[in-house]
Amino acid sequence: MSTVELTAETFADTIAGNDLVLIDFWASWCGPCRVFGPIYERVAERTPDAVFAKVDTEAQQELAAAFRIMSIPTLMVFREGVLVYAQPGALPEAALEELIEKARALDMDEVRAAATDEELRQPA
Repeated sequence: MSTVELTAETFADTIAGNDLVLIDFWASWCGPCRVFGPIYERVAERTPDAVFAKVDTEAQQELAAAFRIMSIPTLMVFREGVLVYAQPGALPEAALEELIEKARALDMDEVRAAATDEELRQPA
């Protein structure tokens, strides 16, 4: 599967409608983004059961601001609608593939329980 462009209008439906979604926040002027882009595309082609999305931070400034993107590229991974990874920086191909396998291996009941516990511990 090739990558899809995400916008503020398509973001929520994409996250909610798919089990595993990777999002690359990027910009055309960004050197590391241009290096990471082909890696991201190659892994996307070999991983048809996941959605590989891209957010152009120049065209989608509100979306980038909503996720507090301060450095690009930034990669986010959502599993069953839950953000399970968010980190700036380009990844080598093998590291991206390993990240996908780790995301698939997560026990999402445990992840949701831990998130709920953390929310309960936060001061009001």
